[in-house]
Amino acid sequence: MQTWPIQDAKARFSEFLETCLAEGPQMVTKRGAEAAVLVGVDEWRRLQAAARPSLKQLLLSNEGRGEIKLPARGLARRRPPAPQA
Repeated sequence: MQTWPIQDAKARFSEFLETCLAEGPQMVTKRGAEAAVLVGVDEWRRLQAAARPSLKQLLLSNEGRGEIKLPARGLARRRPPAPQA
């Protein structure tokens, strides 16, 4: 994976993009620290398909999300209040 300083990636974006499409993902650095990666759309879709479901997908799914047994409403017993000292 080739590394591009952000200034070079901005100034030579067409070359940056063509290198990504020809050679694969390209790293962008900001002040010497890794900041982002440019990947082709096919690689992005492969990564998205392999990823776990998002929180939104989990919350909207009809499948159960755990083995938690909850008592029926109104049948749970409450603890008596703690004695006041």
